[in-house]
This record gives sequence, C-alpha cells and structure tokens, in this order.
Amino acid sequence: MQAWDVIVIGAGAAGLMCAAEAGRRGRRVLVLDHGKRIGRKILMSGGGRCNFTNYHVEPGAYLCANPHFVKSALARYTQWDFIALVNKHGIAWHEKTLGQLFCDDSAQDIVDLLVKECDDAGVTIRLRAEILEVDRLGDGFRVATAGEEDSCQSLVVATGGLSMPKIGASPFGYRLAEQFGLKVLPTRAGLVPFTLQPEDKQTLEPLAGVSLPVVAESEDGTRFAENLLFTHRGVSGPAVLQISSYWQPGERVKFELLPAGCLAQGVAESPNQELKTWLARYLPKRLVEALLAREELTSKPLKQYTPKELAAIETLLAEWSLRPGGTEGYRTAEVTLGGVDTDELSSKTMEAKKVPNLYFVGEVMDVTGWLGGYNFQWAWSSGWVAGQVV
Repeated sequence: MQAWDVIVIGAGAAGLMCAAEAGRRGRRVLVLDHGKRIGRKILMSGGGRCNFTNYHVEPGAYLCANPHFVKSALARYTQWDFIALVNKHGIAWHEKTLGQLFCDDSAQDIVDLLVKECDDAGVTIRLRAEILEVDRLGDGFRVATAGEEDSCQSLVVATGGLSMPKIGASPFGYRLAEQFGLKVLPTRAGLVPFTLQPEDKQTLEPLAGVSLPVVAESEDGTRFAENLLFTHRGVSGPAVLQISSYWQPGERVKFELLPAGCLAQGVAESPNQELKTWLARYLPKRLVEALLAREELTSKPLKQYTPKELAAIETLLAEWSLRPGGTEGYRTAEVTLGGVDTDELSSKTMEAKKVPNLYFVGEVMDVTGWLGGYNFQWAWSSGWVAGQVV
C-alpha cells in the first residue's frame, strides 16, 4: 500500500485546482480518476472554448440551501485571481457577453494550465482508476482501486454531479458522503432545456431554430434577460437554461416577448397597420404566426382594437407563459442542483464537520451557479481553499 498525504478523487476543475495547491505546500498528492482523459467536462464547456469565469461573480449568483456558504471561498479566491493565473500561462481570452470570459483558442488551454500547475507541484495523476472501496484507516483513509491500494491523511471528493453521464458522471460522490454519514440533498438537472406539453409541442415545434431576446421569469420572481431558442423538443437558449434552475415541476415560466407600452406607441404611429404586420417588426414572423395559430392573438388594424383589447394584448406579450412538460434531464444539463448538504461542511475549508480529513469540492456539493462561468469559479474557489489545508 502506497502512502500519500492527500488523495483527490476526480481530475476535473475543482480536483485539479485543489491538488495543485496542496502540492505547492509540499504535500504528496495523488489524483485518481476513472476516465481516460483529464478534465473532460472542461473540454466540452463553452462550445469547446471554456467559459472559465465571469467578471461579475458574487454570492447572489449561486443557488444553495445555505446562501451564505459560498461567501468565504469566493472572497478568498476570486475571479481576478483565476484571471491572473490564466494570464501567467499566456492564455489569450476575451469577454463574450455579460462578463463571460472564454479562451480565444480552446478549452484545452485551461486543462493544460491545470496539468502544468499539478506537474510543477509534484502531483501524481492516475487515470482509468476505478475506485472499488474507500474506508477509514486510523485518522486517514484507504482507497482501493483495481489492483492497487493507497492510503492518505486527507481525502478530497471532487467527483462532480450527475450532468453529462456520457462523459462519466456518476453518483459516486453522493454515495461516499452517505457512507460517512453526511446528508445529501435531493438532486435534479440544472441549466437545462425544457420539454413541452404535447399540445404546446404540436403548435410550437415548427418554430425550431427561432431565437429572440426575452426576459424569462420563474414563479418565485427570479428574472433573466437573455435569448430564448425554440427547439424540436421544446425551448432552450440562455434565458431558459438560467430559469430552469429556479423552476419546479408543474410551474409556469413567463417570457416577456415585448415590454409593456410598445403597443400604445404602435397605435399612435401606425393606426392602419394590422397587428401581425406591426408585431413582425419586433418579433420573428414565425412566432407571430404561431401566436395567431394558437389563437392567443387575432389580427386586425390597430385602430380597431378597444383599449381593453389592447391592454390584453400588451399583457399577453409582456407575460407570455408556458408550463413546461419537464426538462431534458441530466443528458443535456450543464450542472446538477442539490448534492452534499453544505451544513455538513466548513465554508472556510470544505472539510466535513463530523469526519475529520474528509473534504468535498466543486459540483458534488449543494452549490450551483448561474450560466456564464460561475460554476467554474466555484470549482476554482472551493478547490483553492481546500488546497490550503488538506
């Protein structure tokens, strides 16, 4: 049995960050991953360019049963710290929209950065290492993989969530937490497209490919101004992905297609124009046709509508709503909501309060960020703070 100071389970963003930091402190670190490639989710992210952080990271951009939990880690290792690391490695990057930062070239640049940091810190990374058993060994742990056994003083679980099962996502981290008596909150897909009810799918499926800016609003009042995209199966786009994390089955989602007040201006300027013609100035023509086909609107010259009818049209366009049939699930979800209960962990170190030397970092815990680099920043921040103490 080989002895290590630290074993990190999971060669993703949070695990590699933690390993590099621990190695820099002179700790003997082993990273184990059951996959054959390092950082597979990093490589797939941001359309292959990795949206590695966001200018506007702040605690309010995270969903967690304890909203205060993220504050310490985010304050101690910020987006500016990771940007400095990216710059140190000479990686070219750019802001896309809403503070989202992407590599100019490839997500491989971020993986190479993490591998170089681990190499420089003397970290050992072992791939294709399926973990068969983890148990207590004195104050530390024994980790058994096929054909090998390793021991460590500190064990870090960085196994991620359930999203993207095709690249190896599994509930391993949750089972390990439960094995050691930690509470795991129910999980569900987040940052995920919606599917539609059959009657809506029939009338909206012809809109597949149509995109437009909207303000999406959940029943709890959370709002995101982003693009809505109609698909063959339902609705997607950044507005939907963002609001999906706040949606519960059975609830409706509102979409502001046009802000209130637009129609009154149309009546004043173009009283003889048909409603559908006027709307086509501001909305995709196919969407206008769908609203007519669904009998949500009727079209006649604007001057022929009564004030009450105009008010009803304005309300429809400002609060157009759908009741999703469900989501596309973990197959296409970018993140997993829920996970290891943060009440079980120290917000300053990520250590389990009742299991000394056991740590959880990244997506495996009940912390989920908005779309746009927030989840990567949580990986860097949580991995960094654990790396200072393991």
